[in-house]
Amino acid sequence: MSAVEGGAFAALRGQLSGAAAEFADGPGALEGILLGIVDDVDRAVREPLEIFPVCHHSPASAVAMARRLREKQPKVVYLELCEDLAPLLTELRNCRLPVAVQAFATEVEGFPAEWAPLSVVAPITEASAEYQAIAYALDTPGVELVLVDRSADHVFQWEERENPAPDPDAPPAEEEAALHGDAIGVEIGDLRPRFAELEEHLLRHGRVRHWSEWWHQYVELPLGDSDHDTYRQVMLLIGSLFRRLAPGDPHRVRVDEDRERYMWTRMRAHLAATGTDPADCLYLCGAFHAASRVAEFGVEGTDGFVISPPSASSWQYGLIPSSHAAIEAQFGLAAGSVSIAATEWAKNVKRTRVPPFQLDGQAGGGKRKKPAALPSPVPAIATADQLSGFLRRPAVLDEVDQAELLGWSVEIVRAARRNGYLASTADAISVYETSILLAGMRDRAKPTPYDFQDAAVTCIEKDVVPGRRDVRRIVEIMMGGDRIGQVGYDALPPLARDVHDRLAPLNLKLHQRGVQRALLDIASQPELARCSDVLWMLRYLMPHGTARPIMGQRSLGEDPIQESWDLALGTHQRALIELGYEGVSLEQVLEQRLRRNAHDPQATAAKVLEAVEDATLYLRGHRLAGELGTRALEVLATERSVDGAPDVLRRVRRLLSYYRTSQPALPSWIESFVKTGYAHYCTLLPTAFTDEDAGVDQVAAMLGFLFSMETLALSLGCDRTQLELAIAQSHPQDPAKVALLWAAQVQLGTLSRTELRSRCDDLLANPLVLPAYPRYLSGFVHALEPAPGLADFVVEAISNAFARLPDPLLLPWLPTLITTLRARGSEQVPMLIREAGRIFPGRLTALDEWVPPWQVQPEPVPVRRSASGQGSTLLAAHPAACDAVASLLGCTDPWAATGSAPAGAELISRHPATAVTLAGVLAAL
Repeated sequence: MSAVEGGAFAALRGQLSGAAAEFADGPGALEGILLGIVDDVDRAVREPLEIFPVCHHSPASAVAMARRLREKQPKVVYLELCEDLAPLLTELRNCRLPVAVQAFATEVEGFPAEWAPLSVVAPITEASAEYQAIAYALDTPGVELVLVDRSADHVFQWEERENPAPDPDAPPAEEEAALHGDAIGVEIGDLRPRFAELEEHLLRHGRVRHWSEWWHQYVELPLGDSDHDTYRQVMLLIGSLFRRLAPGDPHRVRVDEDRERYMWTRMRAHLAATGTDPADCLYLCGAFHAASRVAEFGVEGTDGFVISPPSASSWQYGLIPSSHAAIEAQFGLAAGSVSIAATEWAKNVKRTRVPPFQLDGQAGGGKRKKPAALPSPVPAIATADQLSGFLRRPAVLDEVDQAELLGWSVEIVRAARRNGYLASTADAISVYETSILLAGMRDRAKPTPYDFQDAAVTCIEKDVVPGRRDVRRIVEIMMGGDRIGQVGYDALPPLARDVHDRLAPLNLKLHQRGVQRALLDIASQPELARCSDVLWMLRYLMPHGTARPIMGQRSLGEDPIQESWDLALGTHQRALIELGYEGVSLEQVLEQRLRRNAHDPQATAAKVLEAVEDATLYLRGHRLAGELGTRALEVLATERSVDGAPDVLRRVRRLLSYYRTSQPALPSWIESFVKTGYAHYCTLLPTAFTDEDAGVDQVAAMLGFLFSMETLALSLGCDRTQLELAIAQSHPQDPAKVALLWAAQVQLGTLSRTELRSRCDDLLANPLVLPAYPRYLSGFVHALEPAPGLADFVVEAISNAFARLPDPLLLPWLPTLITTLRARGSEQVPMLIREAGRIFPGRLTALDEWVPPWQVQPEPVPVRRSASGQGSTLLAAHPAACDAVASLLGCTDPWAATGSAPAGAELISRHPATAVTLAGVLAAL
């Protein structure tokens, strides 16, 4: 319906035309804007279907909504909220506000894969007009609540249509919005000027710092106890002003108008299907959309607007806890503004005596009297012009509410003392007087909470101490704090309820926020082992701090005896609820995640083996472990890099040790993995020795795999020649890798220890090679991985280095040695300590006379030269020894004392030197 010249707003039009002519020197753009605003208000109030404009989380809107619902008592309430969230609203009875209604999708189809997971949230507080409408509709018989805004799927469809790729320069989400995460917020009733110059002008002339403070001072307070017509026309005026002064962004205008067409299309379809009279309906939407020209019978209409079908994405729905800080971050409000709004809501309810609506059984609402029956509807009357009087009315300078301000001043001093400030009664007086002074300087007779906050910071926060809560935050807490909602047990998804049920034997208040200590004596109460399984899975799946083990660990092949946990399920309730969107049990979600990690295109063999270990550790089954192990074998066969070799070696060793002690036979997949890994690393070894990108750790891990798995690999059909050829084809240049190659040759048997010691002595004797000798030592330390038997030689090499290297070479190498031993300390340091303890003297006094065993030259054993007869006599006295030696040498005749010449005697006569040598050895013993 076009604006009608004259009518209720004829006088206002004339006044605005005169003002435009006076300030703009004649009619022009200013007059068009002012008259257009009046036209928007006139058109909205004339709609057959009543439009109720709101601002989200506005106490004035909530009071006006409660009053209008009692007066009009509509049969149908249309609400600007995602239409697919309607089934969740009844679950608000089981929650403590604030909470957020959420749509969540992990399986994304039809959208860019990098957008997953998709999430849409709509926070709801008690001090909001939306909650008043929901409570009225759900608890009043015969009233229907219809959500008419875009579905969650359409939100992302339009996001993809308008923004095909996410903005990489977009600022990160605020830390305070952690409860909402990266979800897209449905900003119902978002009223903030989109014209930056306008907002700056309002803030400067209003003498305020933030938009929230301006809104509280110039909208909330004047409209807190106004009548319905005044509230409605003023909100329509504000919405039209912001809409007409918004920058000419065609993208934003198109999205806004499409949203409005979407909602009116849904409302028209519902009216046509039910035959409801528009006069019996109420349409609750943001004031920005209420002033639109797109309306049920508007100028543009909604004919021809086509709503696209939903995508194939699978959406899950639920309620998650919200908080004042999360709402402030989502809507760009000042810190503490929502808490101040909650306090203002309580004051408005008390002052206006309008009974608010509350869902029956609502948690956290306290004990309230049962609301009386609704009075008879008030008949509609012709709309009168309330804007003229409101705009001409000067600012009401109320007298200072001394009781409230005194209470604030006393309470802030008490709170400051509790937080370590040296506040006194004098500070309370100064805060009181400064608040009044600041309000006067800002043309306010009554200090607002923001004036009081500035005064408290000025008078109390004289110094800043790290770790101490600042005064501004103390004021926010005093005004209501960051209230955090809670989702009740009955409103939780099946997985979350299952977690609570399985942890019931712990006798903890799992809904309670904060950290709780759980003690599990599994040895005396075996039934607590199931609770332990749940806690370890929560630790794996949930954010850090949800379940934190204090005592106890879970490792392969070990059964827990006692455990101690710090639990914070109530604090991380949102994460637990979103976990329920992925499955119906922890085991199912864990299995899905392990499979997803293992089959990721970027997964390495080490990552897949980690998934195998986790499946064995947490699920205690072999089906999934076997499946993932086969996947690890496939990934290893395709890898051309050795970066993950250390992790592969550690995990394979653990799994082999577990299977050998817990099962009668090794699984087929791990046998195939060892066989394939042996051939794979033999192939890559020569390249890794010369590749600069392959570090010493990786090469040492490859050799460790080949030597430690050699026995099993050979039993499975591998050929040792592969390893010998790989070692022979390796020609490293890096000193550390050269030392690794020498150690491998010693382990393989192609290089003796004497030759290795000689090479090291040659290095120490060569002044040109001496600066690089510490790098050789680093290689020998890493060589303990494939050749632990060289521990004594490593101790010898390090001792020689400390004894012979000059300080300019030795000291710079010490940090490298320390970091190397620290990184590999759990395996190698105990080995080196044991070997050093065996070699070095046990007492300090013996150190001066101690000579290293590798420097002691063994004295030759003196051999007694004896005649052949003496040797013959000795052997004749012990014929059994001679018979044994004769049998080994092929003489079958036994030693005989009679008969022909005995074989032993003949043998002795032929080889007398043997008897002489044997006699010398026996004499030495």
